[in-house]
Amino acid sequence: MILIDLLQGMLLLAGVGFFLVGTLGILRFPDVYTRVHALTKADNLGLGLIVFGLLLGAESVSVALKLLLIWSLALIASATAGYLVARAARRRGVKPWKARSGGGA
Repeated sequence: MILIDLLQGMLLLAGVGFFLVGTLGILRFPDVYTRVHALTKADNLGLGLIVFGLLLGAESVSVALKLLLIWSLALIASATAGYLVARAARRRGVKPWKARSGGGA
């Protein structure tokens, strides 16, 4: 039982870590395209880890199925929202960020 609790705690902490990385990506990346990418990828993985951590403590099969349904709906919503934001930015003429070429390694 202690091993399952330890694994559950590690999955939950890893999920929170990915949420923090996704938030950091929104704050630090230079353009809308890289920000959307960071948010959708990191948050989907973070939510997946949290759901798997919660699955280990699920009381019944119906609770486990509800958790998986929530995760799948969040995946679909995140992908759709990311696509719509990137498409709207492209239609408005937002150019992807490019690093300045020049000196430096």
